[in-house]
Amino acid sequence: MHKSNEKYREIFIDKGGGESEDSPNKDTYQFPKGMNKPTHPPIEAHFLLPPQGERPVSSTSSSGLKSVLSYPLKVRDSLKRLGKSKSMELILEGTHDPKDEQIVQTFRELLFLEDQLPVKHNDYHTLLRFLRMRDFDPSKAKEMFLNYLQWRKDYRVDAIQKEFKFVELAEVKKCYPHGFHSVDRSGRPVYIERVGMVDLNALLQVTSTDRFVKYHVSEQEKTLNLRFPACSIAAKRHIASTTSILDVKGVGMSNFSKPARYLFMEIQKIDSNYYPETLNRLFIINAGSGFRVLWKVLKAFMDARTLAKIHVLGSNYLGNLIEVIDPSNLPAFLGGNCTCADYGGCLLSDKGPWNNPEITEMLQAISATEEANNEGNSDLASGDALLHDVDYGEKKEDLKYGERAMSDRLAPQKIIALEAALADTNKKIDALEVALEDTKMVLKGLAQHIKDLRV
Repeated sequence: MHKSNEKYREIFIDKGGGESEDSPNKDTYQFPKGMNKPTHPPIEAHFLLPPQGERPVSSTSSSGLKSVLSYPLKVRDSLKRLGKSKSMELILEGTHDPKDEQIVQTFRELLFLEDQLPVKHNDYHTLLRFLRMRDFDPSKAKEMFLNYLQWRKDYRVDAIQKEFKFVELAEVKKCYPHGFHSVDRSGRPVYIERVGMVDLNALLQVTSTDRFVKYHVSEQEKTLNLRFPACSIAAKRHIASTTSILDVKGVGMSNFSKPARYLFMEIQKIDSNYYPETLNRLFIINAGSGFRVLWKVLKAFMDARTLAKIHVLGSNYLGNLIEVIDPSNLPAFLGGNCTCADYGGCLLSDKGPWNNPEITEMLQAISATEEANNEGNSDLASGDALLHDVDYGEKKEDLKYGERAMSDRLAPQKIIALEAALADTNKKIDALEVALEDTKMVLKGLAQHIKDLRV
C-alpha cells in the first residue's frame, strides 16, 4: 500500500527484456504561494481508518464552531436512521487530513456564499477531488467544478443513470473486450481493457460513438456511487480510485483511425474534466514497438497528472501486476488464476464486492434514506451539512439547530460583503458628485464667457 508521502513514479516503457527508457513527465501546474508543490499520493491515503483507540482529528474555526462537513450528510443521516455502527460510518467516509479539511471548508463556503453549491454535490470527497486536480487553487478548482455542474445539466447525467439502457453491451464486449474484475490488494476495483482485440468496425455496427460515450458516463457514475462504496465496505477502508490494465498487444498507428481518435478524446476529456482523481494507477502491458510510436501521439491528449500514474510495460509485466493484484483476482489471460467460468469469462462477470447481495442491500437502503432526507428539504440539508460537527463521539445537532447555526455563522460574512458593496457604491456616488461639481464649474465658466461676448 502506498504511503502518504510517496511520490508518483515516472512513466517508463519496459521493452520486455528488462531494459527501459525513462520518459519523465513533470507537472507544470502552479501551486499556490506558501504551500509545497504536491506529490498527490493515492487519494485514499488521507482517508485510512485511525488505529484502534485513536480518535479522528477535528479542527475548529475562529468562531469556535467545528470545521464544517467533514463527512457527507447522506452517509451520516442514513447510517443513523439505519442503526449502522460508527465503524461503518468511518469506513464509508474515512478520516480526513486536517489540512485538506480546512481547504475544503474554505472552498465549500466560497461556493455556498455564491449560491453555487447544490446539495447533491456538497460532498467532501467530490470537492477534494476537484481541488486536488487544480493543485488546491480555489479559483481554478471553482471554475472546473462549475463546468462539471453545467456539463451534468447539459448532458443530463442524472437522466442517463435512470433512463439509459445499453442493451447492446454483450455484443459490444465481443468486439471491445473490457470490464471491471475484482479488486487489487488494497481493495480498489480493477478495470481491464484488451485494446489489441478491439474491432472498431464491428463496434460501430452494434453501437454508435454517442451511445458508447453515454455508456462510459453511466459506468463512471456506477463506479462512484456503487463500486467505490461497496469496495470500501469489503476492504474496511475508504476506497476512492481504481487500478486499470490496458492490454495493447498488437496495437500500432493503424489502430488509431479517425473514429478511434474521436472516441479516445471524448472519453479522455470526460474523465479528466468531470471525474478527476479517480485513477490510482494504470498498467499498459504488452507494449511493443508499434505501440511506442502510438504512445508518443497519445500522450499529447493527456494531462501530466494522469501521465504520472501510468506504467507502460512490455511482455514481462506479470511481476508488476502480481505486486498489486493477487493472482486469484487476476484473469488467466493476464497470467492469473481466475477464469470466471460460471459467467462466460472474466470480462463478462463484473465480479466484485459491488455484486455482493449483503453489501448492495445495505447501500440501497442508505441511498433510499438519502433520497427521503433530500426530498423537499434541500435548503435544510445544505444548512445542516455546512455546520456538521466533525467530532465523531459527540451527539449531532438536529436539523433546525444546524440551520440556525449556519445562519449565525454566515451572517457576519454576508454583512461584511454587503458593507463592502455599500462602501464601493458610496465611493462611486462621491466620484459622481465630484464630477457633477466639476461640470457645474465648467458650465458656469461657459455662461460667463457667453455673457462677456455679449457685452
